[in-house]
Amino acid sequence: MSLLVRSCRSSILLLVALYVLCTPAFAQTEVTGFGTNPGNLRMFKYVPAGLPANAPMVVALHGCAQSAASYDAETGWQLLANRWQFALLLPQQQSANNSSSCFNWFEVVDTTRGQGEALSIKQMVDRMIGDHTINSSEVFVTGLSAGGAMTAVMLATYPDVFAGGAIIAGLPYRCANTQSALSPA
Repeated sequence: MSLLVRSCRSSILLLVALYVLCTPAFAQTEVTGFGTNPGNLRMFKYVPAGLPANAPMVVALHGCAQSAASYDAETGWQLLANRWQFALLLPQQQSANNSSSCFNWFEVVDTTRGQGEALSIKQMVDRMIGDHTINSSEVFVTGLSAGGAMTAVMLATYPDVFAGGAIIAGLPYRCANTQSALSPA
């Protein structure tokens, strides 16, 4: 019986090793110089090899205490981009803007068209469309938690830019207008 258990363990370890070695390594690329960036965000992208012209794009917004890389690793966005042939844009908050690395979906300056973080994300979208011949009528946005709330911001402030969106555990647009409004009374 112990020989069978050892054999099974060895087989499982071999399969795991093969999976790790055969799974393609994906890398996000950081992009700088995508506009005036008034929200002081970072821009990461993933473009599958051989992406055809006029491909769609998904903007994926992370939650608090996450980064673009960790959000992608936890959700598999790059694998989906490869499978379905779409470009992936992953904006990232900086701790200098928010100590919890949350998008500032509750600050008026960041949730108004033409200002702050909303404008920074719009400038990232414009850069991706220009650099990769993205179909501008097939740009989608989604996010988790604070990223979901920022998705609501993007859909409300730039309805002409996004074909649709998915808010995951986020909040409605302008349900708060300062961080102190989020604290219990």
